[in-house]
Amino acid sequence: MPSKLAKVQKQVTRKKGTKINSLHENSRDARRLRKASNRDDRVARLNSTREKANRQWLERVAFFQDRLPETLNPLDMTSIKELIEEYLGRNSEEIEQLRAERRPGRPASTRLTLLEQQTEQERKEYESGYWLPNLQDAETLQRLDAWNGSWIALSNLLFLRVDNHGGAKDSQFPPRGAS
Repeated sequence: MPSKLAKVQKQVTRKKGTKINSLHENSRDARRLRKASNRDDRVARLNSTREKANRQWLERVAFFQDRLPETLNPLDMTSIKELIEEYLGRNSEEIEQLRAERRPGRPASTRLTLLEQQTEQERKEYESGYWLPNLQDAETLQRLDAWNGSWIALSNLLFLRVDNHGGAKDSQFPPRGAS
């Protein structure tokens, strides 16, 4: 998507020639350039915030995509729960290493605190219903195998909420609350 600033700069350059740097600070063209620049900054900031919020879901789906069986047969609930447990334990080695490196009497590092909070939050989500692609549906498995890693392509997949007791219920995309 071309930026608004580039379009405005092009228009002002056509109008003023090479004197774009010698604009009066409160001229209409200068105001247009400032407004376009501010808009581009705002859009970039919003996009980065959105991407950061969606990153955890993309990483989760990518993990399950990597762990798909070769034959793409629908999985039973016990193997799905094993995959979830594997995902929940993915940072356990790093947490143990950070705990071992910490000197006695010293506060926990920021990284250790963040990893522990993330693990605790995901454990609580698993108790109430863990959001993941529907690995029991053959069509979803094929789509997940062909998934290119983009957020928008996740809308083609079906999702489940699986709790730690083995219960599963359909969910929606994007994940919201306990849907």
